[in-house]
Amino acid sequence: GILMKQAAKQMTTELIDFIAHSQTAFQCVESLSARLTAEGFTHLHDGDDWTLEAGKGYFVTRNLSAIVAFRMPKTTPTAFRITASHSDSPTFALKDAYESESCGHYLRLNTERYGGMILSSWLDRPLSIAGRVVVREDDRFVARPVALDKDLVLIPNVAIHQNRAVNDGYKYNPASDMMPLFGDQTAKGKLLAEIAEAAGTAKENIVSSDLYLYCRTPGTIWGADDVFFSAPRIDNLMCAYATLRAFLAASPAESDGGVSVFAVFDNEATGSETKQGAGSALLRDILSRIAEETETDLRRLLASSFMVSADNGHAKHPNHPELSDAQNAPYMNGGVVIKANASQKYATEALSRALFSEICARAGVPVQNFANRSDVLGGSTLGSISDSRVPLLTVDIGMAQLAMHSCYETAGTLDTLYLVNACKEFYETEISSSADGCYTLVKKSAQ
Repeated sequence: GILMKQAAKQMTTELIDFIAHSQTAFQCVESLSARLTAEGFTHLHDGDDWTLEAGKGYFVTRNLSAIVAFRMPKTTPTAFRITASHSDSPTFALKDAYESESCGHYLRLNTERYGGMILSSWLDRPLSIAGRVVVREDDRFVARPVALDKDLVLIPNVAIHQNRAVNDGYKYNPASDMMPLFGDQTAKGKLLAEIAEAAGTAKENIVSSDLYLYCRTPGTIWGADDVFFSAPRIDNLMCAYATLRAFLAASPAESDGGVSVFAVFDNEATGSETKQGAGSALLRDILSRIAEETETDLRRLLASSFMVSADNGHAKHPNHPELSDAQNAPYMNGGVVIKANASQKYATEALSRALFSEICARAGVPVQNFANRSDVLGGSTLGSISDSRVPLLTVDIGMAQLAMHSCYETAGTLDTLYLVNACKEFYETEISSSADGCYTLVKKSAQ
């Protein structure tokens, strides 16, 4: 109805604002940490002793680019209910020696690809620099997120008069075609000066950095009846933001022993095999410490635990429907997409599909299916990778979008709210299992 569309548009507007302030994984986690702190969550450090109180919320960060938050139940823990997404998106990373002269007149930035992106989508757009720097303060080394809030660089295309093959399937070379233009030969040293100013320090105090390009094109809601929105980094900040909203909005009953967990990993775009990725011990370490602090058995907790791996999927393309499986291709604004793959690129199985489909139905959220065409090798996500470290029942979901891994992507205005409502219901549902493989869902909302 009208109220649903209004609420969805408002949620999308808030998502676009979150994306604008989450230029890289570091800014994303900085934004998430600030929101959790404002909501009363306590920031824990891996190296400290933990004292976990019933009913309280906590969060842990790793590398400043991954975060795991959890809310302790008011009774003895019985299971974990986890949503997991990722903070990173494909982009270009600046190399350590990033100033590159060209033609004796220009100054370019020396970059390399981070993840797999649609190269041509980065051309002729206003771009800037964000990431983190490490600042020396006497004998201390402090890592600080930094984002330059101005149009700063651009990757220029070659005119069609000089590249007649550009519309004939031209192959872009990242080492020559994709270097961003920063200034003329007088620009040497000026980027470091701008970064230092943004970091609130002198440039000689910056000893190292992790810096990336980010797209400056603002997000926008568009189309007939405002049915679509476009923005950078929809994959996967849409899922990170929606699962956060669900995590904060959920109100489990006092009798509910479920530990609500909100996880956002880094480096999904490069395979997740880092200390801050889904392939690390990060999640298991935190779940283990929760079990130890509450004198419960981690293995027993995992037996009734459930994880929602949330990472966007491909919508059927209006110009190329033949690229999708005929019976398993979702549409934007069609609700939660459950993703499955016979080779286990996705972690969905019959039980997890059935349980999460029922949770969505109870939340009034429509469900769609996604599978790749049988002759197309699709991507993967963090669900199966995480399950190899923390074995528990998992469903891989996402929202349908167009132009995944483009510099500027498109999705449906209704779908963020659908995902929030589905995951809120998930956090408020107790899932129990028995030795005969039977699972039971019980609504445990405090309302």
